Amino acid sequence: MLSRLPFPKHLRQVPEIAGSHHEKMDGTGYPRRLHRNEMSPLARMMAIADIFEALTAADRPYKKAKTLSESVGIMAMATTQQHIDQELFELFLSSGVYLRYAERFMRPEQIDEVDLAQYVGRGASHGTAPA
Repeated sequence: MLSRLPFPKHLRQVPEIAGSHHEKMDGTGYPRRLHRNEMSPLARMMAIADIFEALTAADRPYKKAKTLSESVGIMAMATTQQHIDQELFELFLSSGVYLRYAERFMRPEQIDEVDLAQYVGRGASHGTAPA
C-alpha cells in the first residue's frame, strides 16, 4: 500500500523502510522474508529501533516495560540468532543513541547500567548509564 503513494524524492525509501521493520537478517521475517543483503541499511536500522522501542515502551497495557540492560541483552541475543544486524546494533550502542533515547523517553527507574564491553568490544566505555 505504501509503495503506491506518490512520495516526494527525499521520502522514496519510506515504503521499503517501514515495510521491512519485521524482517530478519536470516530471511525468516515478514512480510517478504528478506535476507540482510536484500535490505537497505535504513531498513535494518528501523528494525533495531522498532524492537528497542517495543521492549522499553512503558505505555503498553499488555506488557511490562523492560529496563535498559534487559532490552540490550535481549537485542544482543537477537544478533546471535541473525534477527537483527550485528554491526548496526553495535553502532546503535557505541554511538550512544540507545542512551539518548532512554534519557528522553524511558522512565528513570528503567534506566540502569549497561556494560557496553559485553556487546561492542573492548574500549567502548562511553554511553553507560548510571546505576
